[in-house]
This record gives sequence, structure tokens and C-alpha cells, in this order.
Amino acid sequence: MKTKFIKSFEERVAFYIFISAVVTGWAEVIGAFLIRTISGKLRYMGYRSAMLGPDGLNPYFRGGILVVIGILVFILTFYYLIRRYMKYVRMISNAMEDIASGNLDTEIPVLTEDEFGQIASCMNQMQENIKELMERERMAEHTKNDLISSVAHDLRTPLTSIIGYIGWVKEQPELDVEIRQKYLDIAYRKAQHLERLTNELFGFVKLEHREMSLHMGMLDLEQLLEQLLDECYPSFEKFGLQPQFLCREDGVLMEGDGNLLARLFDNLLNNAIKYGKDGKMIRVELEKEAGYAITRVINFGYVIPESEIGNLFRKFYRVEQSRSQDTGGTGLGLAIVEQIVQLHHGTIHVKSDLQGTVFEVTLPLKQMEEGEV
Repeated sequence: MKTKFIKSFEERVAFYIFISAVVTGWAEVIGAFLIRTISGKLRYMGYRSAMLGPDGLNPYFRGGILVVIGILVFILTFYYLIRRYMKYVRMISNAMEDIASGNLDTEIPVLTEDEFGQIASCMNQMQENIKELMERERMAEHTKNDLISSVAHDLRTPLTSIIGYIGWVKEQPELDVEIRQKYLDIAYRKAQHLERLTNELFGFVKLEHREMSLHMGMLDLEQLLEQLLDECYPSFEKFGLQPQFLCREDGVLMEGDGNLLARLFDNLLNNAIKYGKDGKMIRVELEKEAGYAITRVINFGYVIPESEIGNLFRKFYRVEQSRSQDTGGTGLGLAIVEQIVQLHHGTIHVKSDLQGTVFEVTLPLKQMEEGEV
């Protein structure tokens, strides 16, 4: 019996009790009629006993029969109506036992809209949440292992070189001064790379775990980009690159952390320099649109394969390992960029083809208040 207008199991039970009572009442009426009919025929046939006298069936015996009939009819009717729920309860119970034993692929069908249906729906949702948490934990463990492995490798490589060069110089007391200085300079550059890697690693960990407090203020993004391009001029000269800055606005004022934004665009510029040497030009574009500042850093060198674009912001990921080793990258630059963009409630997209590799950063001109959506 489908009763969609009844949402609560308690209401449904009360309704089934009412139906059972009505059926029992009709059964009592029919039973009383049959008893009277049968006893009348027996009297007509001359049958007499302690229960059947000249006035008909003994009232106590008749009442006992009707009570038994009423109880049986009520129980059978109520069980008939409630049996679907009893089966559903057993189904939910069995599914919960499966889930408790570790089988998270068990799904409980939602057959009703009452409390049992809600229990089934909540159990399914809880099961999905547990699976998602387990997957996150597995990914976190995998990421942690990758992080430890990558950090150990990237720290060991320059450290081994430093120890090797200094040890060799130490063992050669008669070494020519110029040669000694040459190897000491190499060791010093390796040490600087080691320091840069360590600083980037600690900086990334702070950003990823939101341990770095933001110092918000108004800044001119156009001036910031011009300043960063000026600071990169020696690198442009070294690799024969021509910088180009196109700003379609007369000043782009926005709210943000100046130091973090400087680091964001400095990382993008350095990335463009490293992988855009063959293109002979680096172009930076800036514009405003619907309350957002849109910045594009474009290089015309190495085309990133489509299959690798989705991995660019992973920790320690490098496009073409041999190229990145030559450039001395740490593999954290773009991961730091993504974290800073997210801290400023922005987005970053990458497109790479024969027309150039474009890193497009979209940042709101005004940051949202705490709790604002």
C-alpha cells in the first residue's frame, strides 16, 4: 500500500494500526454474523450442549471466539502491512554489517521517504565520505613519500657536489690559486642553489598549510610588473630575450599582499625565461575586466605537451627533466604560484601551442571579507 502523503514512519505505523483496527472490526462483525448463523442452524437441528443452549451460543464462549478472531485478524493484518518495512530494516542492518566489516562498496537502496529512507541515504553519504577520506589519506601518504624522495634527491645532488669540490680543493694544497678559486666559486653557486631550494621548500610548506599571514594593501599591479621586468633585465640580456609589456589600462589598482604577488609574477617570469630562450621574446599583458585583473605571461619557446599541462603545478614536477636540470629549477616555482593565486581567491590557466605558452592569472581587484562568498 503506497501512502505518499505520509512522510513519518511514526505516522505510517499509526495509519497501519488504524487500518488493522478497521479490518478487525469488520472481521468481528462478520464473525458474529457467522457464529449467530451457525448456532441458529444447530439449534434448529436440535443440537444441545453446555455451550449451545435454547437461547443460542453461550455468551462467554461467543465472546472468547470473537476475541481470538479479533487478535488473529489484527496481528495478521498489521504484519501484512508492516512486512515490507521489516524486510527493509533487515536490508539496512545487513548493509551496515557489511560496511562495518570494511566493504565500502555496499549501497543501501532508498525505498521510502521516511526515517528509514533518511537512514539509508545518510549511510550511503557516510560511506562515500569515508571512501573519499580514505582516498585523500592515500593520496596524502603518496604525496608525502614523493615529497620526501624529491627533497632528498634535490638536496643530495648539490650537497654532494659541494662536498666533492671542497674536499678536492682541501686535498690539493699546492693547487693553483685561479683553479682553487674556480672550484670554490662552483661550490659557492651550488650552496646558493641549495639555499634557494631550502627557502622555496619552507615557503611552499607555509603557503600550503596556510601558515603564512597575508599583509593586504592596495598596490598598482602595472608598476609591480614593470619593476619585476626591470629586475629581470640582466637575464633578458644574458639569453638574448626581448621583453614586451602591454597594459591596456592606466594603472591597475588592486588589493593584495605585495610581497606574495611579487613572488608570484617573479616565478612566472623566471619560468618564461628558462623555457622561452628559443623564442627570443617575453611578453606580459595586463588588463581589467569585470572587477578582475588579468595578467598573461607569454613565452615563445618550448611548447608544453597537452598531457603535461595538468601536472605543471604539482610539487617538484618538471617539464622535460633534462632541460629543467640545465636551468637549475627546484620544481616548486609553479606550485608556489598556484598557492599564492588561491590565497588571493584567483585562478590560473595555462595554454601552450605554436603561438606561444601563456600563463593567465586572474585576480579580483578587491579581496573578499572573511566568510564572504
